Amino acid sequence: MQDQLKVHLIQTDTVWKNIPKNIENISQKISQITEVTDLIVLPEMFSTGFVMKPSEATETMDGSAVNWMIDTAKSEDCAITGSLIIKENNKFYNRLIFAYPSGKIEYYDKKHLFSHAGEDKVYNAGTEIKIIEYKGWKIAAFICYDLRFPVWSRNTENYHIALYVANWPVPRINAWDVLLKARAIENICYTIGVNRVGTDANELEYIGHSQITNPLGNNIKKCTIAIETIISTTLYKAEILKNRKDFKFLEDRDDFQFKN
Repeated sequence: MQDQLKVHLIQTDTVWKNIPKNIENISQKISQITEVTDLIVLPEMFSTGFVMKPSEATETMDGSAVNWMIDTAKSEDCAITGSLIIKENNKFYNRLIFAYPSGKIEYYDKKHLFSHAGEDKVYNAGTEIKIIEYKGWKIAAFICYDLRFPVWSRNTENYHIALYVANWPVPRINAWDVLLKARAIENICYTIGVNRVGTDANELEYIGHSQITNPLGNNIKKCTIAIETIISTTLYKAEILKNRKDFKFLEDRDDFQFKN
């Protein structure tokens, strides 16, 4: 267990449906990290882009991207996470993989599929909230559109970090900025949001705005320049616990049950 967590956010462009090229690019970025880190966070569908024909770019849990994540977590002695297109039992999932330094993996399947782009027509939705426990920290895993649904993100598990990986385009970037702050404030936690940059095959533009927000809704680090970059900072559990002691808002939260 540790009270501090060093995190690195890798904001990248994505080559459309080119898994080897995207892994090569991210590997080069990781090689530039010279300090010890606990967690590396990558965007949504970091190996392919936001593809709505998953059969053209999918992998299995034994595929090259998952194995690369496992190998990288081991070699860098840190956790690494991001989402991939995964085929399992003849179904497609937008799946966040969390690879531990030990080689163990856990995953979260995106609950809220982006119907505006037809994601719900070609992918299967997840049904379970995922809380990842790592080095004494509880990390709630979410993907992109999940950010718009506060009930799904509600901190009933006393997690410390709400983590969102995304392909969030320019026209709605203000919502991304505002909602990451809102989720931090209402859940008295850190939020981590990692978004891509560049333009995809559908001519959608992405400008990043990857960021880390503290429990009061203040940005600790944020990149507002549409470039490939690495953002790093240290998170302190004491900051969360102090805010929860001073402001006992979570004790007044409503009880509810999910219906899938």
